[in-house]
Amino acid sequence: MKVLVIGAGGTLGSAVTHTLETTHQVVRASRSGPVTVDLEDPATLDTLFADLPDLDAVVSCAASGPMVDLASVTDEEFLAGMRGKLLGQIALARRAQHHLRDGGSITLTGGNFATPLAGASLGATVNSALEGFVRNAAAELPRGLRINVVSPGWIAETLQRLGMDPAGGTPAADVARAYLTAVEGPAQGQTLRP
Repeated sequence: MKVLVIGAGGTLGSAVTHTLETTHQVVRASRSGPVTVDLEDPATLDTLFADLPDLDAVVSCAASGPMVDLASVTDEEFLAGMRGKLLGQIALARRAQHHLRDGGSITLTGGNFATPLAGASLGATVNSALEGFVRNAAAELPRGLRINVVSPGWIAETLQRLGMDPAGGTPAADVARAYLTAVEGPAQGQTLRP
């Protein structure tokens, strides 16, 4: 399959790309290239799809959101935190459906954690909304297209980079297998948790 991976240069995106490349043709995209795209700029999505015909799958690993203090975050900051991870991935899915081959798939990235976390209200809002979007969009997609969201939780390498114990996370290579399952398998409208 020809698979577009957005956010291919990040910790998760690199692992997903490496996993997919063992059996598929992967097109790497990110804000810094080689193929350039920014989920916060819908015009870059339009250009991206115009330049990449005949895709079988689109995978988004680019989405992240800031930690915010609920007591002091402004409306503008909250909305800005929703733009890339929520609204950007929804814009991606809306466009991808028109450019994928029949039976193709869209895989987004969510990320709710098992227990509540201080500063994560914005993230919980975004990730819950993504899961709801995917669950319902699955019923609307034409031509046998599928859509799913992977909710990786903490990634071990991210915890280590933050100076925290990586044992509380899942290695990126293990998380990447959930994306492979979403691309190759029959799941539709599901939240996949590695």
